[in-house]
Amino acid sequence: MADQSTKIEFYRHNLGEEEQRSVQECLRGLFLTTGGQVAAFEEGFSEYTGLPCTVALNSCTAALHLALLALDIGPGDEVITTPMTFIATATSILHTGARPVLVDVEPDTGLLDPEAVLAAITPATKAIMPVHLYGSMCDMRRLRAIADAHGLKIIEDCAHCVEGERDGVRPGALSEAACFSFYATKNLTSGEGGALSCQDPALAARVRLLRQHGMSKEAADRYHGAYRHWDMLECGWKYNMDNIHASILLPQLPRIDERWQRRAELHARYAAALQDVPGVEVTAIPEGSRSAFHLFTVLVDAARRDQVLNALSSGGIGVAVNYRAIHLLRYLERELGHGRGDFPRAETFGDRTISLPFWIGMGQKEVDTVAARLRELCAPMA
Repeated sequence: MADQSTKIEFYRHNLGEEEQRSVQECLRGLFLTTGGQVAAFEEGFSEYTGLPCTVALNSCTAALHLALLALDIGPGDEVITTPMTFIATATSILHTGARPVLVDVEPDTGLLDPEAVLAAITPATKAIMPVHLYGSMCDMRRLRAIADAHGLKIIEDCAHCVEGERDGVRPGALSEAACFSFYATKNLTSGEGGALSCQDPALAARVRLLRQHGMSKEAADRYHGAYRHWDMLECGWKYNMDNIHASILLPQLPRIDERWQRRAELHARYAAALQDVPGVEVTAIPEGSRSAFHLFTVLVDAARRDQVLNALSSGGIGVAVNYRAIHLLRYLERELGHGRGDFPRAETFGDRTISLPFWIGMGQKEVDTVAARLRELCAPMA
């Protein structure tokens, strides 16, 4: 039996001295809110993604919401998306007054099924919001073809996928906007934070306006040089990133690919350790893809999933569920009028999924311990 006294956290960040020095430098400066460090991060992140425009925000939720607003999506409109996601994907649509239209997923990847998207298009459909899950990208070439044929916008939920690529396409290359998360457990993290990246300077300019109440001047512009009055151009939100969070992100930018390589190695170790475990499936990565390797997620028998979760966590192994199909959550069930049976592939996926500990400081011993315990728990019943 695996040593159940061993504590293996679900996630540990890898922030260190460089991030501490960067924050200290920020704190020694005059300006703590949106200013020079934010601008430097936006420039560096654009350089990495290959997208010319980046607007730093306080969450991926803010990025999704502002992308919709900046594309004039609102009451009476429909946005097609997936039930296999975090709730913010759907609530960002609801916050605009538009309606999320959920469709089913691919059974082996959990990714949005393009053919289900095509079947759900109505005269009210204005956009598609694909979610790149666990680090794997949706089929953006197919989704772009569908969107172009029907005059639709695409807003990508890239919360799991800074480093991903599929069929030669990177996040944001085939969409109107790509929305990223820098939440505490993300590959690139500042505890909280997000960004919208795009190719259209006009779209970025509107998002930049909306992130600070619709004011004509941001704080850095208002307090440098001779005082000039500002105006309110439209009703916006308080969604800006501050210099402190940007200073945590800045030292990580040069190390994105180095850390990705470490997660790729860790993913391969896990996959090898679990390849012959009965009742455990490693979530599939689509062919032609470079995963961002954000999470290591497996599928187990739905009837035993919660028992396995509880046994792992009570034995000191951190776990999570990414995700239960969101149309079965109480509020969204009421709001959207769905129930069990409406999206059977997403429901099956959500009932089976377990995310295992996955952070770049893990070693072979931790991987072997988790794999051995999972093997014990998923062994066929006598």
